[in-house]
Amino acid sequence: MKVFTIGFTKTTAEGFFGRLQKAGVKKVLDVRLNNVSQLAGFAKKEDLRYFLKAIGGIEYAHEPVLAPTQPMLDGYKKDGGDWGDYEKRFLALMAERRIEQTIPRASLEGACLLCSEDKPHHCHRRLVVEYLKQKWGDLDVQHL
Repeated sequence: MKVFTIGFTKTTAEGFFGRLQKAGVKKVLDVRLNNVSQLAGFAKKEDLRYFLKAIGGIEYAHEPVLAPTQPMLDGYKKDGGDWGDYEKRFLALMAERRIEQTIPRASLEGACLLCSEDKPHHCHRRLVVEYLKQKWGDLDVQHL
């Protein structure tokens, strides 16, 4: 099963939507905890839903169960927390939420997990797909 990830910072709307279209993404799964911030620009929830449909015929869904908790996010982002600690805490949260059982596998077919970070290296979207790949096997992950 093919699954994608993408971040929206440090890119233009043209580059962002172009990468999604070129990859053949069918649905964007927004895994951000906060998706209505003014800082999100073209990626604010309702604007993004409209642009995805109008530009690429791409569906949109918000999956907050795949997002970190606010205290976890604040500890890492605002308080300058260690990535390794954040990663361990987030993976434990995914296990506690049993996402491999609660997220339907079919909902990820051709889907792209969206978060704000431009690169997947220090982003929870990468942790989500790696966790699910470990649990489910056969996920072909491509970071756009």
